[in-house]
Amino acid sequence: MKTYEIAVIPGDGIGKEVVPEGLKVLDAAGAKFGIGFRYRHFDWSCETYKATGSMMPADGIARLRDHDAIFLGAVGFPGVPDHVSLWGLLIPIRRNFLQYVNMRPVRLLKGLESPLKGRAPKDIDMVVIRENVEGEYSEIGGRLYAGMDEEAAFQQAVFTRKGCDRIMRYAFELAKKRPKKHVTSATKSNGISISMPYWDERFAAMKKNYPGIKADQFLIDIFCAHMVRHPDWFDVIVASNLFGDILSDLAPAVAAGIGIAPGANINPEKDYPSMFEPVHGSAPDIAGKNIANPIGQIWSGAMMLDHLGHPQAGAAIVKAIETVIAETKLRTPDLGGKTKTTEMGKAIADAL
Repeated sequence: MKTYEIAVIPGDGIGKEVVPEGLKVLDAAGAKFGIGFRYRHFDWSCETYKATGSMMPADGIARLRDHDAIFLGAVGFPGVPDHVSLWGLLIPIRRNFLQYVNMRPVRLLKGLESPLKGRAPKDIDMVVIRENVEGEYSEIGGRLYAGMDEEAAFQQAVFTRKGCDRIMRYAFELAKKRPKKHVTSATKSNGISISMPYWDERFAAMKKNYPGIKADQFLIDIFCAHMVRHPDWFDVIVASNLFGDILSDLAPAVAAGIGIAPGANINPEKDYPSMFEPVHGSAPDIAGKNIANPIGQIWSGAMMLDHLGHPQAGAAIVKAIETVIAETKLRTPDLGGKTKTTEMGKAIADAL
C-alpha cells in the first residue's frame, strides 16, 4: 500500500472544523482504494501570530518541504490584518514551492439550485486556472513620505513570459481533456496599458499551438457580467493572479455557493509539494458553531488524490458528494438546511 506524508494546517476559523471532515473522507477513500496517509499537524494560525509574532516558524517552509502534499483549512481571523496573515503563511508556501497553478473547479451539482433563474447542472461546469505566484500580487513596491501630506504608495505588477506561458499552456492542456475544449482569457488591456496587452500577446501566441481548442477573451468587467448572465459560455478560464482571484469567487457564487468550492495550488512538475484548500476562507462569523459546509474541503481532498496519481479515488469522493447532495436532504445552512458540519462529513464518508 502506498502511504503519503501529508502536512495538515487547519489554520483559522472554520478551517479547524472542516479539515477533520476532509481527513475523515480521505481515510474512507484510502481504506477503499488501498492508499495510506501519515498526517503531520501544524497549528500555524492567527493565534500563532498573536502568541509569537509570526504566522509560522522561521523554518516553516523547510518543515513542509518533504511532505507529499499540504492540506490547508483557512487563513485569517479578526485581530490580525489580512495582509499579515496571508503574507505570513499562504503566499510564502505558494511561492517557495512554485505552486504557480491555482485550480478551482466550479460545478452546479444535481440537487442544488443556482441563484440564477432556470440554470441546470449542464449550464455551469467550468474551471478557473489562476496564475498564482506573480502578476498583480507582487512584493515589489513601498511607501514614500510616510505620514506626510505627500505620502504615496507604489506596487509593481510582474508579468514574465515564462509565467504567462506556463499558466496558459496548463489551461490549454486541461481544455484538451474536457468536452467543450474551450479556453477563455480574462484581460483588461484597454485600461492597463502595458501588462495586459503583454498577457494578450502571450495568449495569442499560445493558442496557435492548440488549433483544436476554441480560444477567446473578455475584458474583466464584462467577463463578470457574462458569468452571471451566461455561465454556460465558459469551460476553462485562464486569468492573472488578481482577475483569477475575483473570478474564482464569483463563479461558485453563480453555482450554489462558495462553501462547496474546492481549490488546489499546484506545482505541476512535482518538484515541491502542492497545497489543497477550499475557496471559502475562515468565515469567523460562523466559526465554532459546527455549521460550516465541509464540501469545499472534502472536494479539495479529492483534487489532492488526483494530483498524487489516484484519479479513481478522487473521482469516488466527488461521486460521494454528488450522491449525498442528489439523494438526501442533507444541507448545511449555507445551502438552506440545518445539517451540521460533522453530519455532512460523515454522510459523504459513508457514501464512499
